[in-house]
Amino acid sequence: MEKLHYEFAGQRAPGHFAPVLVGVVGSGNLEVMIEPKPQSAACQIDITTSARGFAPIWQAVANDFQARHSLAGVAVSINDMGATPAVVSLRLDQAAAALPTASSVIEGDL
Repeated sequence: MEKLHYEFAGQRAPGHFAPVLVGVVGSGNLEVMIEPKPQSAACQIDITTSARGFAPIWQAVANDFQARHSLAGVAVSINDMGATPAVVSLRLDQAAAALPTASSVIEGDL
């Protein structure tokens, strides 16, 4: 198993929400959980994957996700069993869609 960690400055905090879990850990799939982290202005992404040596691809997928959603105050956990980048992006978008509308903009980003 490989563990990766990424942290991004965020602009939009979704506010209070219950943790969101999508997907199922299984062959060729993954699960994504997004939890509130209100004490932080960042989006933290932690990945545990069975596929070693794909850190540059994970970085690209995480960069793309944050560029599209610009989340702040959240912790994203991904447990992967060999999902393709397209499936990873789909699950991340599915989890983000379940969040309340990102209503607040972090001060200084206007």
